[in-house]
Amino acid sequence: MSKNLTTTDKRRWFEIISVVLTGVLKYVLMDWLELRVFYIFSACLFWTLYILKRYRANGDILRDWGFRKSGFKKTVFLCLPFTVVALIGIFGYEIFYNNGFLKWNLIPVLALYPLWGIIQQFLMISLIAGNLRSVSSLDMSENQVVLLVSLLFSIAHYPDLLLMVFTFVMELFFISAYFRYQNIWALGILHGWLGGLFLYLVMHRDLWRELWMIS
Repeated sequence: MSKNLTTTDKRRWFEIISVVLTGVLKYVLMDWLELRVFYIFSACLFWTLYILKRYRANGDILRDWGFRKSGFKKTVFLCLPFTVVALIGIFGYEIFYNNGFLKWNLIPVLALYPLWGIIQQFLMISLIAGNLRSVSSLDMSENQVVLLVSLLFSIAHYPDLLLMVFTFVMELFFISAYFRYQNIWALGILHGWLGGLFLYLVMHRDLWRELWMIS
């Protein structure tokens, strides 16, 4: 029994470290070398292959990770306070400043960004938060895990201070909802839409142009 637990913990630490390295590569490939398409494609490919590998070994792993139908509506409802406040702030900012940044490019962003949001939430919540909560060698409470992973997710968005605050608060709600209802679909979609709107309308970042390096 102890040997099995040791093997399981090793796999959990491997997943945690792999996610951290994925985040480090984001700074190198995406922020420094500006290889956005290459980084996103490579990260998605690596983790897709890893998911398939784990699924072949354990048919229940997708459900365990939160890729399930149950809990979708309850997850959305639990995150509703943050969602409402975020939307009011985002559109209030756009209306108040009336900067005319709202363009057609927002449509493909809102259509595609949830896919990247699902990947990000899977890595941060299913793998890091879920594993930290389950590692037998650690003695962390759920609240400690929520705070730590939210802080890590915020740091991943350095040096944009406003974005760091936004992602920190968002992840506080998201991880708490995941621990309660364990549905990663809802969190990924909310991440994609809220994050896309925030980046586009508040941070004035056109993710569509950034992705394809359009000047």
